Amino acid sequence: MSKAAIHKLGVIGAGVMGQALIRGLMHKQIITLHNVWAAAKTESSCEQIRMELGIPCHTNYSQELADTDVILLCVKPNGIRNVLEKLNKLSVPPSTLIISIVAGATIEQIEDGLDSKNPVIRAMTNTPCLVGQAMTAVCLGTHAKPQHLTIAQQIFEAVGVCMELDEVHFDAVTGLSGSGPAYMYLIMEALADGGVRVGLPREAALRIVAQTLLGAAMMVQQSGRHPASLRDDVTTPAGCTIGALLTMEDGKIRSVLARAVEEATRIAGELGKPKT
Repeated sequence: MSKAAIHKLGVIGAGVMGQALIRGLMHKQIITLHNVWAAAKTESSCEQIRMELGIPCHTNYSQELADTDVILLCVKPNGIRNVLEKLNKLSVPPSTLIISIVAGATIEQIEDGLDSKNPVIRAMTNTPCLVGQAMTAVCLGTHAKPQHLTIAQQIFEAVGVCMELDEVHFDAVTGLSGSGPAYMYLIMEALADGGVRVGLPREAALRIVAQTLLGAAMMVQQSGRHPASLRDDVTTPAGCTIGALLTMEDGKIRSVLARAVEEATRIAGELGKPKT
C-alpha cells in the first residue's frame, strides 16, 4: 500500500520500544519528522526525545489527536488503563486506528476501555525493530477492517517480519519473541565467556558469537530445513561438536530454554489481569 496511507502517526509511551519503532519507521521513510509525534510522562523525557529524534513530543497531546489517524500504544502494562482514560477524556476520533504493543493487554480490555468504537489491532513486537529485524505478530479487533491490517503490516514490515496470528497465541508470542532477544543475549554472553576461557580476546569472541548466531538463524530461514538436520551437518563422528552438544545436554539446556519460554508466557498472561 502507499506510504501516504498514514497521514499522521502518534506514539504514546515513547520509551525504548516506542523510540525504536519511530527510528525504524523513519529510516524506512514510512514516516517523516512532519507526520509523527510522541508522548511521554514527563517534560524532561519529552525534551530528550525532541533532541534525539527531532520530532514533537508532548505530555499533553490533545491538540494532536484531531488529525492523527494512527496511534501506537507503547506504554507499560500498568499504564494502559490511564492512557485509555486520557484518550476518552480528550475525545480521540472514532476513526483513529489504535495499535497496541502493550504486553498482556487484550483486545477486549482495550476496546472496553475506549468510549468510541475505534478499530483496534494488537501487536507484539521486539527490540530488534531498531535494526530492521523485528518479529511482530498482529491480530485484529472487533471493529478493525482489512485496510487497518494493511496499515499495521506496513508499519511492522518496515522494521522486520510481520505475521497475523490468533490472539489466543499472544502470551506465547510474548514469552518467545517478545522476551526472546534477552535469551539470545544471555546465550551470546555465555558462549563468548567460553571463548575467553579458551584464550580468545573478549572483543573477538563476541564478534565471532554474534556472527555465528546470525549465520545459523539465516540458515534456518533460508534453507527451510529443521534445525536438527542442520545441526547434524556440523556434528561429525567423534568430533568436537558432539562432545560440546553432549555437555550442553548434561546441563539440560534444551529443557531449561523451553521452560524459560513457558515461564515468560505464564507471566505474560498475568500482566493484563487486574491486581487484587
